[in-house]
Amino acid sequence: MEYALLIYTDESQAAAIKPEEVEHHAEAFGAYVRELIERGVLRGGAPLQPSAVTTTVKVRDGKTLTTDGPFVETKEALAGFYLLECADLDEAIELAAKIPVATVGSIEVRPVWQEMVELVGKHSQ
Repeated sequence: MEYALLIYTDESQAAAIKPEEVEHHAEAFGAYVRELIERGVLRGGAPLQPSAVTTTVKVRDGKTLTTDGPFVETKEALAGFYLLECADLDEAIELAAKIPVATVGSIEVRPVWQEMVELVGKHSQ
């Protein structure tokens, strides 16, 4: 089963990271990605730029509306994600707990809606 591990962090804390700490974070994430590759579960993922550069898109009454920035009501914002193929939810939770920023942020584990993926795939051919 595929799971999206959605990484949420406090952007003000991330912005305050000292340059010497960036290398440590890169090493920790590098080790995490190596484990995912070795286990054969990694399907994708990427870090995201800060929410300040976000554009939010809505369609209302047939009109496309855009807003600079996100609509965020919490201090934590989506910082990145991993897409994993796991045996079950327990494995997804185990791997989510190993994401280096899980100690200061939060990780949402969400199953991919496989039936919808297949239905959309069927209609896109």
